[in-house]
Amino acid sequence: MDAFMQAAFDEALKGYEAGGVPIGSVIVHQGKIIGRGHNQRMQNGSPILHGEMAALEDAGRQSASVYRDSVIYTTLSPCSMCAGAIELYGFPKVVVGENRNFLGQEQRLRDAGVEVSVLQDQQCIELMARFIREHPEVWNEDIGE
Repeated sequence: MDAFMQAAFDEALKGYEAGGVPIGSVIVHQGKIIGRGHNQRMQNGSPILHGEMAALEDAGRQSASVYRDSVIYTTLSPCSMCAGAIELYGFPKVVVGENRNFLGQEQRLRDAGVEVSVLQDQQCIELMARFIREHPEVWNEDIGE
């Protein structure tokens, strides 16, 4: 696991330890993390604070050129909301920790010209699978089921 995916995984672990869905994300611009976050739907009662959305919120207002020159790392395949934000802000690349527990909108991103790299990282797979086993009702709510 490279340092940026490790940072995203650390965010996921932080979310898990706080009783939330363990999905973490970081935004990297020119080799530096400019935004980080984890899913906070449970902790904040928010319908939109998925990991990627929290990382965007943490990055704050940036010019469009910053996002077009950044990579977003996420521990889990992006859902339609997060994929839409990735597409909207013009990220050229997404690095995904895993898509075995949930296959999100990777094809939509590819169709929009976004490079999608899936690592199938064992730590990401195991943490998400553990959460789904422990809290299936929360997981189903998170993915809209």
